[in-house]
Amino acid sequence: MTNESILGKSKLVAFAATTDFARARAFYEGVLGLSLVEDESPFALIFDARGTMLRVTNVGKHTPADFTVLGWDVESIDTTAQKLADAGIPLLRFPGVNDVTPSAIWNAPSGARVAWFHDPDCNVLSVTEFAQTAE
Repeated sequence: MTNESILGKSKLVAFAATTDFARARAFYEGVLGLSLVEDESPFALIFDARGTMLRVTNVGKHTPADFTVLGWDVESIDTTAQKLADAGIPLLRFPGVNDVTPSAIWNAPSGARVAWFHDPDCNVLSVTEFAQTAE
């Protein structure tokens, strides 16, 4: 049995924690533009993140992780960062990573460009523009 035979062909379901459904819905649906699929459950808001189910789960009490919990692959990080700024969402700065760039966008050694931001529950989210590879 190979590892692929266990979950290699299964769809991923992503999770994020919240303590306030209304605030989370306003952010994920209203600001980020994810499609709300279900809001009837007392346990989770369910969004379609371009084919991946995102369950924003009501946890009551939440201590956010200090690392990225969700990230998106974007076409243009500059455009996306500007849209986040226009929506009042500041980019995060991390000492020794992106604290020296004016835009708070990190230029990774791989050529990828990454920016981080918080959701209303202080979960760390990211957007990445991956380096273009020659085909």
